[in-house]
Amino acid sequence: MKQITLLLCFRYLQRRRIVFLSIAAVAMSCALLIATDSLFTGFIHSVETSLGRYQGDIILGGPSGATITETETLIAQLLDADCIDGAEAVLESQGLLLAVAGAGKVRPVQAWGVKLPQQTVVMPLAESLMFQKGQAAEDLGFQVPGAPEAIGGIVGVGVLAQPNDVTDEYDIEALRGMLGEKMALMTGTMTSQSADNVSQSPSVSRKVMKFQLADVLMTGVYDFDEMFVLVPIEQLSEKLYPGKGVVANRVHIRLKPGTDEEKATAIVRGIWRNFAQDRFSWQTFAWVGSAKKVNAGMVAEYQKQMQVLLFIFGLISMGIIILVFCIFYMIVMTRRKDIGILKSCGLSSPSVAGVFMLFGMTVGLIGSLMGIGLGYAIIRNINAIERMISLIFGINLWQASTYKFMQIPNTMNWDSVLWVTAAGIIAAAVGSLIPAFAAARVRPVETLQYE
Repeated sequence: MKQITLLLCFRYLQRRRIVFLSIAAVAMSCALLIATDSLFTGFIHSVETSLGRYQGDIILGGPSGATITETETLIAQLLDADCIDGAEAVLESQGLLLAVAGAGKVRPVQAWGVKLPQQTVVMPLAESLMFQKGQAAEDLGFQVPGAPEAIGGIVGVGVLAQPNDVTDEYDIEALRGMLGEKMALMTGTMTSQSADNVSQSPSVSRKVMKFQLADVLMTGVYDFDEMFVLVPIEQLSEKLYPGKGVVANRVHIRLKPGTDEEKATAIVRGIWRNFAQDRFSWQTFAWVGSAKKVNAGMVAEYQKQMQVLLFIFGLISMGIIILVFCIFYMIVMTRRKDIGILKSCGLSSPSVAGVFMLFGMTVGLIGSLMGIGLGYAIIRNINAIERMISLIFGINLWQASTYKFMQIPNTMNWDSVLWVTAAGIIAAAVGSLIPAFAAARVRPVETLQYE
């Protein structure tokens, strides 16, 4: 009887064209759920890792106004730890950037004093610099094209230009023409003055650092591209803290793959404590933490929104059950004569019900597999689809200023495939449940007598 059940199942699949409507419904619903889950998961992962990608896995920083000296000694001690792959000192400062030539726009920026190419052990500059991209990491630097002796600086692409409203792309040739342009970074330090042993409120000591544009930073992360300016740490240190040599207020640390961040953070705290206890009076106020935790609250909220959206789409996809029920019930009603003949030949009621249950599960399996393929095609080509819609309809669906990234995350979340496939099969099986019982209740004598 099992052979007859399988034979009938595949016979109905081949000859009942309306069944393809059920398969298409399952495929569309599965593709919708997979695409939604993958897009949301990719976006959340990008938010969670964007800070760590450009600032390291662990950040060590001092309190406001404090500076770290002897940074080479600290970095050497950090690199002695087995869990640390790289570490570099950074001098961070807020300021205003003025392009001396051209329109003379003033933009608020976050300036980083770094060493190149050393900073590449923490920050993937080899793929983020627009005009030095593709060069070996050890060849990257602040050299200004045509002016090798000038002080160079690297500026975020969003600081220099605005993307096209429709395509969200930058004019590369216009940016290339800015190379070597003179710029001025106005920043400063907080200083406290005292007179007659009476402390006064801190004041800002304004400093201006001039440099020429050496390259353009294009990370694809909106917050970095809109705010960041990289300059040599030696020149920025001398400008902000003259006579102190190279100083920093942050240390960005990259861990080796597979390292437990909690344990590594504890190790970094221990190294810092041993290094700083005889050097800095403020060493207990320094903070050491994982870069991922900076965005932890935002990531948690995004995950809640993803669960709500998947729940809503899941409810909508439950329409599969109703559709499969209607189609299968119609098949049962139009095939009562076939069912009566089979039962008169000895096929039991459970076997008849099993035909339609197997039929429904097969429809669910085929539809789910087609949905996986469709969802994968959508995810992998989502940026091309978005760009095509923008060009045809003039609608920019994905704006970096809103979603924080220039490209839509297009990584397939394979973890969702298993539960979506199972849900598709179960939904189709549930939809075929009542028609299967209806088929099992067919009485062959009454059916053959009147049909």
